[in-house]
Amino acid sequence: MAAILQAKDAEEWTYRGEGAVNLVLAYCGSSPHFVGKVLRIQKVPNDRHECENGHSALNNHESLLWGKFEGIVSAPTKEIVEHVYVQKVMCPLLGSEHVDAGIHVLVSRDFLEAVDNKVLCQRPSWRVDAARVNPLRDSVLLIADHSVFPHGSLKEDFCVSVEIKPKGGFLPTSEFIAEENAVKKRITRFKMHQALKLHQGKISQISQYDPLDLFSGSKDRIQRAFKALCLTPQNNFRIFLNGSIIFGGMGGTADNTSSAVAQSFHDGLKHVILAKDGMHIKCLVDLLTETIFKSGLLNRLLEVQKLDAIDIEGAIHAYYDIISQPCVVCRKIGGKRFSARYSSIHSMPRDDKVKIVRDYLISATAKDLSMMISFKSKINMDEESPHRAVFLEASKQTFCYKASFIDLDMKPLKKMEYYYQLDQQIVNYYVQMLKDRDVLDCDEPTQESLNACTSVKHGGKFFLFQANHNLRNDKLSEELKRKIWISFLFYEERCVNYFSIFQSISD
Repeated sequence: MAAILQAKDAEEWTYRGEGAVNLVLAYCGSSPHFVGKVLRIQKVPNDRHECENGHSALNNHESLLWGKFEGIVSAPTKEIVEHVYVQKVMCPLLGSEHVDAGIHVLVSRDFLEAVDNKVLCQRPSWRVDAARVNPLRDSVLLIADHSVFPHGSLKEDFCVSVEIKPKGGFLPTSEFIAEENAVKKRITRFKMHQALKLHQGKISQISQYDPLDLFSGSKDRIQRAFKALCLTPQNNFRIFLNGSIIFGGMGGTADNTSSAVAQSFHDGLKHVILAKDGMHIKCLVDLLTETIFKSGLLNRLLEVQKLDAIDIEGAIHAYYDIISQPCVVCRKIGGKRFSARYSSIHSMPRDDKVKIVRDYLISATAKDLSMMISFKSKINMDEESPHRAVFLEASKQTFCYKASFIDLDMKPLKKMEYYYQLDQQIVNYYVQMLKDRDVLDCDEPTQESLNACTSVKHGGKFFLFQANHNLRNDKLSEELKRKIWISFLFYEERCVNYFSIFQSISD
């Protein structure tokens, strides 16, 4: 596509959402080249004084890592590297029928600046504080809008689409996980990270979602996963009607389901699912459950995630050898016992260490991607349609569906150190929390702490306030604060959904 998008073209693109790396815009104009498409525009952190212009590709260590894949090392820019990564690495692993690598479209700086200004008020404030559109990029990625079906493929007007961020679907068993971190082998990374995020004020309540349920292969557990996502979507679950979001959020402290949101969500589903009043959300959960259960969509994804065979606690040692630096982790932990444990990695042939780190980074992509599943009623559907079908018993409807994996970002080699540090921060916080619970003998929440952990009903909605903010009340003893905090984290499911600690505790 030779045309370069200019500032005036920004009016035809609307904000759809964003992740840590990219902004996503949906097309609302009439050009046949862009109808049914979205743009992925790279962002740059606000604390970076000079934006990268995208014209530096891989360094020597990264070239060593990705040299086996044709076209990655020879790519002249990072944009093209990332595009080839999706084509050559992720497509074969996840299946080309579920991955759209997209094409690059040239853009002007004026277009990027116009987009940045246009969407500013629509973006979550915490995203605005973190990053902005990178104005020095000369191209953006154009891909299919997976929240809608290709125009004309079906005669039915309404399409409902679900975006799921599944996260890691297995527990690690690596021998390289330190004894003091053994909790990682029985508690999911997602659950432990939720506790840390709550403590940091990044979320307002612990998600009820368990990735192990979604990946379990059990229909009952898959259904439980979707029910949990409906209750606490955070940034893991969003629903679109004809490409417009009707449910879910962008992450942050307000992402739980209110009665008003639930009603709006329910009303939107009436256009797609034939069900009695009050049953549309349940029917959608059943439809998603049946689709995931019968399609085996997550089986292949789980295989890719399991490329992380020795956990970051093992892979970090291979990383330091690849970049020819002394192993910071070995130096920090010290001791002959620890040296012996990790010496087997440090003594491996270089190619084996390269594979460990490469597989870890591919797995990181698979743990962080999103999946889009779109549904349309099969009424008057062309018999030769390529889309698979699923039957919803509750409404006696047959739906065709398509599934796509999106957000397949290539993880930079330099992030290995960040991954290790974050992993240790998450597990250390959770382990300390367990110790505090044991010290306080909190096998059952005390009456005193439960009285403080009281639900507050207002306007038909239960609010859950930021726990670390609520516990700054000087009138509470430190022991009571700890009891409230631990009870809050470990016994949330024992209380009414969306229970809260009072924002202020009266005299």
